Amino acid sequence: MSSKSKNGALDAPSKWGTPQTTDESLNAAAPVQLEKCPADACQERHCAAAACKHLGRYRCPVCTRLGFKGPPAFFCSVACFNRTWPLHQRLHLALLARSLQRNHTATVNEVNDSAADPPPCFHGYAGYTGPLRPWKVTPQRAVPPTIPRPDYAETGVSAAEEAAKRSNQIPCLRPHEIEGMRRACRLAREVLDLAGKAVDVGVTTDELDAVVHEACIARGAYPSPLNYYGFPKSCCTSVNEVICHGIPDCRPLEDGDIVNIDVTLYVDGFHGDLNETFLVGHVDRASRILVKNAYDCLQAGIRIVKPGLAFRDIGAAVEEQAQKLGHNVVRTYCGHGIHRLFHAAPNIPHYRKNKTPGVARAGNTFTIEPMICQGSARDVLWPDQWTAVTSDGGRSAQFEETLLVTNAGVEVLTAKTDASPRYFWERPDWDQD
Repeated sequence: MSSKSKNGALDAPSKWGTPQTTDESLNAAAPVQLEKCPADACQERHCAAAACKHLGRYRCPVCTRLGFKGPPAFFCSVACFNRTWPLHQRLHLALLARSLQRNHTATVNEVNDSAADPPPCFHGYAGYTGPLRPWKVTPQRAVPPTIPRPDYAETGVSAAEEAAKRSNQIPCLRPHEIEGMRRACRLAREVLDLAGKAVDVGVTTDELDAVVHEACIARGAYPSPLNYYGFPKSCCTSVNEVICHGIPDCRPLEDGDIVNIDVTLYVDGFHGDLNETFLVGHVDRASRILVKNAYDCLQAGIRIVKPGLAFRDIGAAVEEQAQKLGHNVVRTYCGHGIHRLFHAAPNIPHYRKNKTPGVARAGNTFTIEPMICQGSARDVLWPDQWTAVTSDGGRSAQFEETLLVTNAGVEVLTAKTDASPRYFWERPDWDQD
């Protein structure tokens, strides 16, 4: 799942799309005013803004109304609040999602009778940029209580990620932690392969979500996206013009669609993360070339990874490959560090001249996951506050792997195995009409 690019700074909950966090939006004022909190309420409450170490003397009034009193609700100043607002909104969405879940009474029959009805947030919405429309979203799937959960599973907010933002440190994993990552990534690969085999005309993305969910449970793993800052499903499914973070719903896949499936699972304390874009039925040549180039962009980034590499240099390699075929790279979302935390430092932008800090060292683990577009790479966020689509309705494709920096170079922890399905371009006639 991609993280939100914030001019090189870490913006954790977004491999998942926090609301638009562009260079321009960082200077925008938050649409709510902070309230000063009593001195005793602010003791030992640090400012929630990344890298700020001051005490939080002010409190977000929206958090107060929603009944949240945790550390992310406190800020030292209006400036820090404004700077953090694009990310902080995600907390409000998570709290609202929990409230909606408690009041949700939809039945299977109701879903079947109104499969094409979108969630209420889309009623009256007229901002669609392409032909895709949202359909009914079914309730969250349950995870057995015996399966260990990440810290956000119940609350929707990762306290560990919020705390990690203060330092932006990039850990070098120890040998036993690397083994934990290898296992999580190997299992995530198995789950994605199963989901990819299920892609077909007439299959709904909700059914793909069920495949992912059950495959995670069968492996004793928690599907990492589930309730991560309020995300309602166990994987992301992004169809056609959706760039990333599409919510699985009851829309059947159509002949000619492309669909990205983004899988992350949590097992034994570690997250493994990857995604691929799949073809549905007979897909036009331009879309096939787009999907293949998205994969080539990922490989261009992976090829240069080694100890001593400046993380910002990955973007230049990716964008150069994208532009060879006239495609454009999305700048709003990026790769990210991953280990015991779903999203962590470093951010990995996929474009030239980005300002991400840091140098790769053996033991670092992170994702590269370029999103490549046929036309405009600008994005529009749907009212569900997750689904990012291209501003011109053109198609977008993406591939992602989790990587380990080694003394010799790089290890792709989520790489295909001998049992994995082959890519469509391994057929000799893949680019023929």
